[in-house]
Amino acid sequence: MPADNTNRSALSELMKVSDQRLKGKVITQYAAVCVRPNPEAENDIQVLLITSRGSRRWVIPKGCRIPRKKPHEVARQEAWEEAGVRGQVKKKPVGHYTYVKKLRGPGAAPALVQVHLLNVSELEQDYPEMGQRELQWFSPEEAACAVDEPELKTLLRGIRKLYKKA
Repeated sequence: MPADNTNRSALSELMKVSDQRLKGKVITQYAAVCVRPNPEAENDIQVLLITSRGSRRWVIPKGCRIPRKKPHEVARQEAWEEAGVRGQVKKKPVGHYTYVKKLRGPGAAPALVQVHLLNVSELEQDYPEMGQRELQWFSPEEAACAVDEPELKTLLRGIRKLYKKA
């Protein structure tokens, strides 16, 4: 069962930085879960995943706080820079997840990611990180299986309900 091993691995990594988390030393990030109607299945959606630049894992676009921008605006900005996504982002977050962020040089830190739903209206061909990442559309279930973070898996499995409410 590969999913079980992935969950254990992600949880093991979080345990390594749990002391930092308890002391409040947490990196806060904002992310966009980018969705669009499924062109092949009426009344269904697809989720866009991108690869991280370093490990090439499947992730959603995310980044740290940007001065004078609200969290949902940061999520929209990151989706544009990392995937060329344009669309409508929801102000209210749809969830949160945690993961271990590898730092430059040795070390790692816990990261808490606030996730915002972004309804994709277009994908531009020219954007800041073009060529640095792979982009792929997945069903919510496939997306949940592709990511490593257990809480993000849960969020993606429930994205249809969140999409319908938005």
